[in-house]
Amino acid sequence: MPIATVAAIINNEEGKILLTRRNVEPFKGQWCLPGGHIDEYEKTLDAVTREAKEETGLDFEAKFLGYADEVLPELNWHAVVIVFAGKGTGDLVTQEREVTDIAWFSLDEARAMSLAFVHNQILDEYVFHG
Repeated sequence: MPIATVAAIINNEEGKILLTRRNVEPFKGQWCLPGGHIDEYEKTLDAVTREAKEETGLDFEAKFLGYADEVLPELNWHAVVIVFAGKGTGDLVTQEREVTDIAWFSLDEARAMSLAFVHNQILDEYVFHG
């Protein structure tokens, strides 16, 4: 059965986006968009702002962007990712249990990387519809 997750495309004043390097499987060691699971009885907007804060230390001014299907049978992974975009404010703080590094990248840099899950697809959609 699919799970519901959230992903955050966090922008700064220079137009760069924030990526995190995962410290957990699947995709341990790979870069991805901040995000994660929606807790039971948690609203989606609350989940994405919570996950952004937990993983990056930033407050996230989230606006709904769309969704993506993550169907990865080889990993026994099936999720529907609800995607938000917006500005991040505050100071970067790495939450080392789940994230080993955080950094700002231009969209071109981020799209050229091999990101975890279907996050390359999400960024392509963001650029196309952004």
